[in-house]
Amino acid sequence: MSNVRNGVNVDQLIGTIETLKNNPEQAHIHFRAKNEWVNGAYSRTTIQRGPFILEGDEPAALCGSNAAPNPVEAVLHALASCLAIGVAYNAAARDIQIDGLEFDLEGDIDLHGFLGLSEQIRPGYQNIRVSYRVKSDAPHEKLEELFAYVQKTSPVLDIISHPIPVSMTRAE
Repeated sequence: MSNVRNGVNVDQLIGTIETLKNNPEQAHIHFRAKNEWVNGAYSRTTIQRGPFILEGDEPAALCGSNAAPNPVEAVLHALASCLAIGVAYNAAARDIQIDGLEFDLEGDIDLHGFLGLSEQIRPGYQNIRVSYRVKSDAPHEKLEELFAYVQKTSPVLDIISHPIPVSMTRAE
C-alpha cells in the first residue's frame, strides 16, 4: 500500500528523487507551449503536455473583453500554484500533515512601462506580495523551515525573482 500524505504519493516522490540523484541527466526537462492570438487582447495557449488550453485577455479598462485572466494575473496564479505544490510535496516528504493551505497574492504594475510612456519604469511587476495561511499540527518552527525551503526551491519564484535569458525569433 502506498504512503500518501497531503494527497502526495510519498513513496513515488522519494523514488523520483532517488532516480534523479542516480541519473542526473534525467532531471533536464523541456517544456513547450504554443500561443495563438484570436482577437484584440484575447489569445489561447496550448500546453503541449496535455494538451491543456489556457486563455489570456485584458480587462475592459485595458481594451480587452475580460474573457480570461490577463498575463500578469496568470503569473500570480503560476507562483501560487508552484508554492502550493512545493508546500504539499515537501511537507509530505518531511512527514508534515497539511490540513489547509491558502495563498493571497498581490502585485503592483505601473502602466507607464507597459504602454511605453516611460523608459524608466519597468513594464512588469514592481513588487509582488505573498501571504499564506496554513493549517497543520506541526510545530511553528517546522512550518517556518518548510516555507523557507519552498521559497528557496520554487521554480516560478526563481523565474520571477532572477533574470533569465529569453530569445525571440521570427518563425517562417
